[in-house]
Amino acid sequence: MDAFVKQIARTLPCRDSYVRQLYRYFRTGDPFPPALYIYGQSSTGKCSILREVLRRWGPEGDGTIMYAQLNAISCYTNKILFETIARQLEGVALSSSNNYSTSQKLEHAKDFLAELRAQLDPAASYVIVLRNAERLRDMAHNLLPLFLQLPEATGLNISVVLVSSLPFEKFYTKTGLPPVVKLFVPEYTRVEMQRILMHDYAQHVAELAGCSGKHQQWLADVTEEFHRNYVNLFLGTFWKVCRDVKELRLVAAECFPPYCEPIRDGTIPVHDSMKLWRNVTKTLRTALSTMYMRLGTNHRTASSSTGNGVAPDGTGWLAQHLELPYYAKYLLIAAYLASNNAAKEDRRLFMKNHGKQRKRLQAVNARAKVVEKMTTKLGPKAFNLDRLLAIFYAILDEKVGLTCNLLAQISTLVHLKLLTYASSAEGGAGVSMLDGSATRLQCTVGLDFIMQIGRMVGFNVRQYLTDFF
Repeated sequence: MDAFVKQIARTLPCRDSYVRQLYRYFRTGDPFPPALYIYGQSSTGKCSILREVLRRWGPEGDGTIMYAQLNAISCYTNKILFETIARQLEGVALSSSNNYSTSQKLEHAKDFLAELRAQLDPAASYVIVLRNAERLRDMAHNLLPLFLQLPEATGLNISVVLVSSLPFEKFYTKTGLPPVVKLFVPEYTRVEMQRILMHDYAQHVAELAGCSGKHQQWLADVTEEFHRNYVNLFLGTFWKVCRDVKELRLVAAECFPPYCEPIRDGTIPVHDSMKLWRNVTKTLRTALSTMYMRLGTNHRTASSSTGNGVAPDGTGWLAQHLELPYYAKYLLIAAYLASNNAAKEDRRLFMKNHGKQRKRLQAVNARAKVVEKMTTKLGPKAFNLDRLLAIFYAILDEKVGLTCNLLAQISTLVHLKLLTYASSAEGGAGVSMLDGSATRLQCTVGLDFIMQIGRMVGFNVRQYLTDFF
């Protein structure tokens, strides 16, 4: 076991206990657990390590286990789900010879079970990995109990591994579920994240060598100790904002060449960490403001060369070059207004006949706000989907129907991290995003960003903010 754990740690470090648990479940010679539920936050290595472990035990490795890996998002019907599992376990690949289809049509659970009993070897061992398993709650009600009792239904040594970011309590129904083995994968600590980023040292140096051309003598100063200092400075800036391994590795690789530029030019010595830190601060601030956007650090140079008065942190440049659909820009403006205005002010802001408002001394004094007490400075407030759509239709001049395309643009804004869930509908039982009163969102962009978006569509945002009355 220890030798196998060390082999996995060479490519995927800091998950030794997780690998040991998988080894105990599938390599000790005992019958597999009927169902294994692996859960934890996203980007914690659940699927990556499980994929690497099964690759070493599957047909590509020693061949002791046949496995099937699929995503519940793409397998959105029972027919696609059953046929994909059966095809991968039988080792059948779709090609032009079989017309990219299978001979058996597995639309029902009884057909799926009969196919497994007839085609699979009872002496072999099988594992089914189903990612995004929370989607099973929206499919047939008998599907999840079937997977939890698949060995009993087929008589095979088969295990179903469900991978999700939700705890298993979110799957409970009134009729109950069979028992399942649960395995929690915690988030990476800062020390573990430092080890993971240090693991990319060779890749970072290779990228520097590719950018340097013929003059590569200075690369001898880029030692592992120098790279460790850079990782410590990088995590000191980004650790409180992002815990996503993929994003941190990507941004760390993008910011490392600007960090090493003074050493290549000879302007700053390699041992002066303070000056190197001050030199790269602007680049890190720009990368921090465009996190999850996958824009790289080249836009920092572009924004400084345009000279059109954009924000120094790159938000103005991002707002100008972020390609959003026309209605998505108005949805983002409506979300910002909903996050930074009180709900009681909506009638006065967005309705023509809202009645007269008397100016009292108390109201005048209340509006004489200092900067620290302005709503736009205190941070965004949560709002529901119904209020967002009401403001959207109030500020939009043309009439637009509420279509699935419009709701899909809201999901796109959430995916781009321009909006976030304050109370996610994904975790609630029986609640969907279409329930506008239950889904609560927050707008994460700043005033400079939304002002630039407003200029692009010809909308004056300040006119609808109570802070500027």
